[in-house]
Amino acid sequence: MKKLMLTCAAAALISTGALAQSTVVTTTGTGHAAAVQIEPEYRTKIRTYVTEHKVRPVQTREKIVVGQPVPREVELEAVPADWGPSLTRYRYVYSGERVMLVDPSTRTVVQEID
Repeated sequence: MKKLMLTCAAAALISTGALAQSTVVTTTGTGHAAAVQIEPEYRTKIRTYVTEHKVRPVQTREKIVVGQPVPREVELEAVPADWGPSLTRYRYVYSGERVMLVDPSTRTVVQEID
């Protein structure tokens, strides 16, 4: 187990230069409510996209929050490729001036872009 951890750590250090040009997404935690960490410049890019494309916010009775599933009647939008290749596995919802990343397999909100 220690060898595996050391090997992974060494690989991460070696690949750090390659990550400098890409979106960095780190998932933490377990289960459906794993948090996604997104670099600040990509958060800005996401907010800019929503503003420039005039994405309409969805209206729901219940507040959409991290760790909870999005209601079935809410349509999940595909994440644009320019948000970064590591985010394209998610979908998003724009609600109440907030962009929420959603795991499409469970419809659970994994991150709020503030």
